Amino acid sequence: MYDIAIIGGGPGGYVAAEKAGKKGLKTILFEKKDLGGVCLNEGCIPTKTLLYSAKLYDQARKSEKYGVSVEGVVLDYKKMTDRKTKVIRKLVAGIGLRMKGAGVEVVKGEARIEGRSAEGLIRIASGEATYEAKNLLVCTGSETFVPPIPGLEASDPDVVVTNRELLALKEAPTSLIIIGGGVIGMEFASLYNSIGCEVHVVEMMPEILGAMDGEGSAMLRGQYAKRGVHFHLSCRVTRVEGHAVTFTDSDGAEHTLEADKILLSVGRRAVTQGFGLETLDVELERGAIKTDLKMRTNVEGVYAAGDVTGFSMLAHTASREAEVVINNLCGQDDVMSYDAIPGIVYTNPEVAGVGLTEEQAAKKGIEHTCLKLPMAYSGRFVAENEGGEGLCKIVVDKASGRVLGVHMLGNPCSEIIGSACIAIEQGMTAEELERIVLPHPTVTEIIKECLG
Repeated sequence: MYDIAIIGGGPGGYVAAEKAGKKGLKTILFEKKDLGGVCLNEGCIPTKTLLYSAKLYDQARKSEKYGVSVEGVVLDYKKMTDRKTKVIRKLVAGIGLRMKGAGVEVVKGEARIEGRSAEGLIRIASGEATYEAKNLLVCTGSETFVPPIPGLEASDPDVVVTNRELLALKEAPTSLIIIGGGVIGMEFASLYNSIGCEVHVVEMMPEILGAMDGEGSAMLRGQYAKRGVHFHLSCRVTRVEGHAVTFTDSDGAEHTLEADKILLSVGRRAVTQGFGLETLDVELERGAIKTDLKMRTNVEGVYAAGDVTGFSMLAHTASREAEVVINNLCGQDDVMSYDAIPGIVYTNPEVAGVGLTEEQAAKKGIEHTCLKLPMAYSGRFVAENEGGEGLCKIVVDKASGRVLGVHMLGNPCSEIIGSACIAIEQGMTAEELERIVLPHPTVTEIIKECLG
């Protein structure tokens, strides 16, 4: 009998398992594939590994403006993907060691919930064995949403792919149509544009990147359009056939594009089927598990964290939600806060944001001030981004002076946004944040410059 059973070994599951084990809970973790989940094996880490190679390739080709001449720059896509695989294996092995160090029992195989025993314990089967636990944490994650586009069901799986199949390629496609201009779509657009692939992005909304800051998203799109990425906004895909994608624009005109590969990237949906969740009568909402801020479901002893809740489908959110679950099980009162969840797009340049955007503040009816500056106000940014354009925007509540949101375009904003997360989570005012001493010269100083 276990204190807690966890289904899913992604950023929510393995973080919860390690924390539970270290706190003395007898813990079992089920994972049908590899530890690390989609994020480590098929998403965040492999994508960022390839994007870093692409960034180095960009830098090498454009190094003359920094006084460094490099001749004969060659990109070897197979070596890029081989390195990606090596990175994944190293990190997966590291998680395995962490589970062992925390005393977590790991079962590699599909788990199926079989309801409760006569004693009220939750029964889970995997292979020929059955396990019982006092508590259950569901971290089954999400899967690529496949929209009901005519022709998709009969499409060639070697042509129409998801991020999983695209990351498994050993040769780069010569041309790529991306259906969906969200975070995943734009990261792949960045990667393949850098290595010389013809890229088209078809997006049904009037701007890329959805809930990210609109001004920064438009600036990023403009930069990639100059590099040759073709954007088709406010366009609805009506058919996929062979290598062709047909769509209508905002005026109703029909267009057809053809490419070597077609990437489906229109979002993800929670995985709630296929592992017996229905045996516990867990409540779902819009296809995802409904939880409160302690990650409790409607069923006593059953919790959920990560993408399966359908709320904030990000790896770092899943990890924090998992911490909330274990802390409460161990008697430490803890609740989940979603006020300062950062979002990052690892394009080149990067986009990062946390808190409310200007558009979201207006929609909520909050009177606010927007403070913004070009990244060029940072000396470090100018020194390291020759000819680069960027933006820092801070959204401030007029009534209280609190910082509501910080949004950036420009390298390395993925490493800067963490300080803004702390400020927003702690409820700091713009005046309080401005008093913080930041190191010089760093790009982080743009926050103080913007506030000043």
